[in-house]
Amino acid sequence: MNFSDIIGQEEVKRHLMRLLTENKLPHAIMLCGPKGAGKLPLALAFAQTLLCQHPGPDGACGQCSDCHMSTLWAHPDLHFSFPVCKAKSTDHPVSDDYLPQWREQISRAPYFDTEDWLEDIKAENQQITIYVQESDNLQRKLALKSSQGGRKVVVVWLPERMMEQTANKLLKLIEEPPVGTHFLLVSQEPDLVLGTIQSRVQRINVPPLPEEVISQALQQRHALPAEDANLLAHIAQGSYTRALKRMQNSSEQQLFFDLFVQLMRHSYARRIKEMHQWSLAVAELGRERQKRMLEYFQQQLRENFIYNFHRPELNYLGREEENFSTRFAPFIGEHNVVGIMNELSDAGRDIAQNVSARMVFFDLALKMIVLLKTP
Repeated sequence: MNFSDIIGQEEVKRHLMRLLTENKLPHAIMLCGPKGAGKLPLALAFAQTLLCQHPGPDGACGQCSDCHMSTLWAHPDLHFSFPVCKAKSTDHPVSDDYLPQWREQISRAPYFDTEDWLEDIKAENQQITIYVQESDNLQRKLALKSSQGGRKVVVVWLPERMMEQTANKLLKLIEEPPVGTHFLLVSQEPDLVLGTIQSRVQRINVPPLPEEVISQALQQRHALPAEDANLLAHIAQGSYTRALKRMQNSSEQQLFFDLFVQLMRHSYARRIKEMHQWSLAVAELGRERQKRMLEYFQQQLRENFIYNFHRPELNYLGREEENFSTRFAPFIGEHNVVGIMNELSDAGRDIAQNVSARMVFFDLALKMIVLLKTP
């Protein structure tokens, strides 16, 4: 993973290289930004540069034994920390338990998100966390001397997923790191990271990708026609990962769309039996997927509300979604959009607090009857 493999983000690349070449590199950096903007690929490329024996102005040479792609992800001085789930075999999971899946994922497709990672580790219905044992494991690793006598690099993906005790222990490592150790934190919700960690890292913001950059990448890397690439780039809203998922017709995205359509149609037609069956089916999805589904519903509600203003540049709908919106959008207006959004938000809160999913979703469906019929 070299800087040339990263979509856009030229200013961030130059800033990272300036820190290195001008000898101003802090021992802890946190790359922050929205999903799919390229934070993790940037961290991986910079880690490769830090370990390289002969880095150039554009990053790692990619040829020396320390940064060659065939061996980089198993480099003894490159350590990873990322959220995992509890397996049946242990109550004390650490990142090392899932290193084969992690290395395979970042080698195959470094632009990925938590949904992809949950699928990789077969934890779709579980919550993932960086457990307290992780900090102890890192401390043991970093206590060892560098294998080549150079730098050691720790890439921490989603530090906001740390348990509080884990974060407090990691804080000590960040405050007093072993000589030559660099931490690269990758966060999409930096405000949820422990405040004392935030104050001890240099924060670098990674902005959303411009539409033209995403479109160009889709055309060059996936041979997508310009018209399709432009549409996907617009829908992606700055996320290359989202564009890739749309291009691959993500099965989860299709599932959420189908469930949204079913909910609205059953509720509008007052089909109580079908609404109950819908709530039972959704209750089987697992809480993490249910939360993502409700976020998708909120996004679709916003899109349908905006659709009524006939400003296509403000809409981010796929073709199938837009076809549905031509018929459904007139039922979403000032009289009910806030009420429906509040109900979806409340349902997300209840699911996060482990309220019975069957009760939450059947109650949501019943409330949709009233809200969709409000004049």
